[in-house]
Amino acid sequence: EKAKLLRSQPAQIVEPKGLLYVQQREFAVTTPKDGSVSILGSDDATTCHIVVLRHTGSGATCLTHCDGSDTEAEVSLIMSSVKSFSNTTEYGRLEVHLVGGFNDDRQLSQKLTNQLLRAFDLQPDDVHLVTFCVTELNDREEKDIHFPIIYGIAVNVKTAEIFPATFPEKGPDEDLRSAHVLTGAPLTNIYDAKMEQLHIGPYFWTPFPHVDFWLEQDDHQILQNLSTSPLAEPPHFVSHIRSTLTFLKEHPFPSHSLFPDRKPRLYKKNEEGLWEQVCSDKI
Repeated sequence: EKAKLLRSQPAQIVEPKGLLYVQQREFAVTTPKDGSVSILGSDDATTCHIVVLRHTGSGATCLTHCDGSDTEAEVSLIMSSVKSFSNTTEYGRLEVHLVGGFNDDRQLSQKLTNQLLRAFDLQPDDVHLVTFCVTELNDREEKDIHFPIIYGIAVNVKTAEIFPATFPEKGPDEDLRSAHVLTGAPLTNIYDAKMEQLHIGPYFWTPFPHVDFWLEQDDHQILQNLSTSPLAEPPHFVSHIRSTLTFLKEHPFPSHSLFPDRKPRLYKKNEEGLWEQVCSDKI
């Protein structure tokens, strides 16, 4: 019933003001007290799942975009991040919302759904599954081709409302963050709720193998080889991958070009509610 309700809502366009956008293999956690961020969101999930974990007592809310790379470790990580904001004696319960995936040919969505359910089930704490809109419950068919119905969601940290969403702005540092994922990064926390700061990096990788070869390929080759579900990708998938590959080519050694002082790039929301870089020497 809950999945049906969610699927029936049109995707809302979420403007950057007050938004913290979470990319694949990133997570962010905050509370209703946050003066900078009121919405957490992520999209472009095909076989990936977006997970929202919330404590009803403290209102601490975590959103993450999982791709099945190390689901058990990821679930433990987001559990402890939400619990770190919640007093154990506090009234309330942990609630989880799972959205994303579809009936893909390789059954990757189904595998991830199973992994997530198992990982939450193995937690010592009670976790209540509130929204389950994944895989076959998020699937639509068109001319024998399957697609997800919902590609992205947002959660309002103040009201706990969850809704289908798209995000015109995915910044800051979109290419840098994507490069981090493409080079095999583990799930990374990108937000410090106490300081109300987004922190990106420092990230280190070795030169991406065959980057020139991939950049020479046509759109079809990139789509076929670098997507888990070529037929169901959003239209900007290839341009996004190209832009990430170009970034990797320009920065083969991020320790020299991007993070020479080994410090993260920090951002704070300005008066207009948009991210602005903070000079690290002010800290």
